[in-house]
Amino acid sequence: MFTGIVEEIGAVTAVEPSGDGVRVTVRAPKAVSDAAHGDSIAVSGVCLTVVDQGEDWFTADVMRQTLDMSTLAGVAPGRVVNLERATAAHGRLGGHIVQGHIDGTGRILDVRPGAEWRVLRVELPAELAPLVVDKGSIAVDGVSLTVSAASPADEPQQWFEVSLIPETLAATTLGAREVGDAVNLETDILARHVQRLLAFTPQKNSNEGGSR
Repeated sequence: MFTGIVEEIGAVTAVEPSGDGVRVTVRAPKAVSDAAHGDSIAVSGVCLTVVDQGEDWFTADVMRQTLDMSTLAGVAPGRVVNLERATAAHGRLGGHIVQGHIDGTGRILDVRPGAEWRVLRVELPAELAPLVVDKGSIAVDGVSLTVSAASPADEPQQWFEVSLIPETLAATTLGAREVGDAVNLETDILARHVQRLLAFTPQKNSNEGGSR
């Protein structure tokens, strides 16, 4: 479990084929400072498991499903990534509950600079649109953010906006994002559970309770 508060920006240093997936090595001095074999580290929002490590790096396996669902598809040495260690049970929930289970990817549609901040508009896959609400939480490349605007339900191309403060621009990879870039998206876990529960809730007949 994570909170979406990025601890450091790391870099992929090696990528090797591993079955139908890949094995990636990431330079991550802070993330591995107290890591152990089997620990979880979020890499740009994707929860990966440490299988090997050194003084300032760790290696993890990325399976095919994860590659298909995230921006780790086509990952190569030199890619910079957001890193976060799993949160301790006694730690503060600085962002929101983030599982590291990516729902899909979106693309940056617009970047609007402000005096000291930046607004990103991100394309939202239609199936994820019901899970994103204005003033709600979303993780973009593993960064916990508050939705500052969302497209109307009847708009053909669904989108949402997030406003990035100077700290977020400096401390995460989002500061370098440009129009057309792909980003990992994880919607709010509560919204996903509600959607699933509603799928099993019998729909009431519209005439139920009417006059006889």
